[in-house]
Amino acid sequence: MLRHLIPVAVRRPFARYSHAVEVPASARLLLVSGQLGITEDDVIPEDVEAQAVLCFRAIRACLAEAGMGPGDIVRLNAYVTDRAYLAGYMAARDRFIVDPPPASTLMIVSGFARPEFKVEIEALAAKAD
Repeated sequence: MLRHLIPVAVRRPFARYSHAVEVPASARLLLVSGQLGITEDDVIPEDVEAQAVLCFRAIRACLAEAGMGPGDIVRLNAYVTDRAYLAGYMAARDRFIVDPPPASTLMIVSGFARPEFKVEIEALAAKAD
């Protein structure tokens, strides 16, 4: 079982995430590469929230392929290209993750491989067999 930690000696999280998640030694790990907001037929929505939804759909597909689901996510790393995109990303994230939430980092970066992309999300998941 994953153990989600929010130590009392640390300020409560600013958003919906855990400060740490402990993974048991017997767990399988799945590392999901950064996913971009693009459809199977190469459509990139203009809206950052729509891009984030596509990122999370791709992550969900990777999890399913490994016999896992959103509740097995230990950590999310997300990158957006502007502070203005934080709310759209977080809205999509909060609809995707389950409680207790995973550990999470959100960074503002200067850009991605193509200028149309506004968000990229990677995940680490673990499941005890």
